[in-house]
This record gives sequence, C-alpha cells and structure tokens, in this order.
Amino acid sequence: MTTNCLQKPRDTYKGNVFTSGTVGWPGIPHTSDRNFKPVIDKALAMPGFTEDKSGRSVTVGFARNTVMSVADKVIEAVKGKAIRHFFLVGGCDGAKAGRNYYTEFVEKIPKDCVVLTLACGKFRFFDKDLGNIGGIPRLLDIGQCNDAYSAVQIAVALSKAFNVGVNDLPLSLILSWYEQKAVAILLTLLYLGIKNIKLGPSLPAFVSPNVLKVLVDNFNIQLISTPDQDLKAVLGN
Repeated sequence: MTTNCLQKPRDTYKGNVFTSGTVGWPGIPHTSDRNFKPVIDKALAMPGFTEDKSGRSVTVGFARNTVMSVADKVIEAVKGKAIRHFFLVGGCDGAKAGRNYYTEFVEKIPKDCVVLTLACGKFRFFDKDLGNIGGIPRLLDIGQCNDAYSAVQIAVALSKAFNVGVNDLPLSLILSWYEQKAVAILLTLLYLGIKNIKLGPSLPAFVSPNVLKVLVDNFNIQLISTPDQDLKAVLGN
C-alpha cells in the first residue's frame, strides 16, 4: 500500500499486507529504500488463485506510449468509420448503490466504439471480452488513478492528429466519483477546458448550488442518468 487506499486490514490478512512511503499501519511490515524483496518473496510463496478455473486473463498496460504507438491505425479506423466513438469510463469505486451503472454502460456500448478505462472503478468491468476493431482491443486498460495523465495525453495527441480541440473529438468521459485525490484529477480536466463530463452516481459532496451552477454553465458537467439514456445522448441513437 502506497496511498490513502489503505484501511484497517483484517487480522487474518495482516501477513499479506505491506506499506511503503508515507503510509503505515501498526503491526504491518513497512518497506523502505525501495527494497521490495520481502513483498516479492511473499507473493512468490503464496499459492495463487487456485480456485479460479476459468483460465481467463486481463491485458493491461495501454498507457499513452502503447496507444500512440499504433496511432496511425487508430486514426485510420476513425477516418474509415470503423471506430465511431471513444468512451473513457473510469474513476473511483465504492459500495454506494448505483455503481452497477458503469458495468451496464460498458456492456451496452456499441461494437464500433472503444472503451478506455482507468482507476479502481474499472474493476467492475475490465475483465470483459469486448473483442477488437481491426486488431485494436475495444477495452484498453490505461492503469490506475495516478495514470490519468496518460489518458489526458492520449486525448491531446488525438486532438492534434485530427487538428481539432479535445472537446471536438469523438470522445466522452463517464466518470465514477468518490472523493479525495479524485478532486485533483477533476480540477485538472477542468483546467484543460474539457467539457461535457458525466459524473456519478452522485455529485461530489463539496458541490454547493453555486459551485454546481459554475460547473454546468462553464463546463456542462452532468450527472449520469441511465446507460440507455446517456448512450443515446452521446451517440444520437
């Protein structure tokens, strides 16, 4: 654990948890000086998920360098109308009701659209097999919340490739909200002038009526509705 994602570990699991950096917990081993050998040794000693018989795997690592290495294929697919739209579906996760929206949304996205995802909200759907478009996977896992920079860079690179602003790209941001460092990511997107972001399952707690008016008037921030309604609003059918 390297961030504030750490909560009190169960006693039965304490032996499998390590902390690093500024994070710590009583009774939990702490690694220092980037010495992760105890973590690696523990991982190698564990039996693994022996109960998982499906044999399925998840491909990760589609950060900006990987995606932009095939930028020519992506651009060709968009111009040839093989790819109609990109959806960035990601953000935080939690136990609050309504977060099943994001799984349903991804499942209903048409087959000529690509899904980019990042942060812990992706774990609701990132193991789904959505197929590919001309060899380009339809589900691209960019990483965790700290990799939001990569998503921004992909959007900026595509806007330059098509010679349009980011808001004119066939790209929609559908974000699941929690709090904490998500605030910094949202403010970064707003600073870059990105508009039409859909947030859910509820608006941030700090959003007062006056703040909401500013966000709606200047950035067209919207609360999610239903997957069907939101897809129709974005794609027009």
